[in-house]
Amino acid sequence: MISPSRPAEEYGELQGLVDDLYADSPGVAVARMDVLVRAEVNDLADDLMEVVELLPAGTYKRARLCDQLNSIITAHGWAYLYGTVE
Repeated sequence: MISPSRPAEEYGELQGLVDDLYADSPGVAVARMDVLVRAEVNDLADDLMEVVELLPAGTYKRARLCDQLNSIITAHGWAYLYGTVE
């Protein structure tokens, strides 16, 4: 079980996912499916996959994707455990 007094080992992995998605083209919009596939390629933990799977359908520029992911993370109460994204 994860101790609530310290972040999880997976802390920051969602930030890595976002960075990977926009590494080559920062202004591009990515589809939800692109986010899901990249999350699977990055082999995210089950909790983090749940966050990604809860994204609404659509395309996302970086700021909007971060807002959506942060909303889901916060709603689960996981911001301290896994971090937020920017």
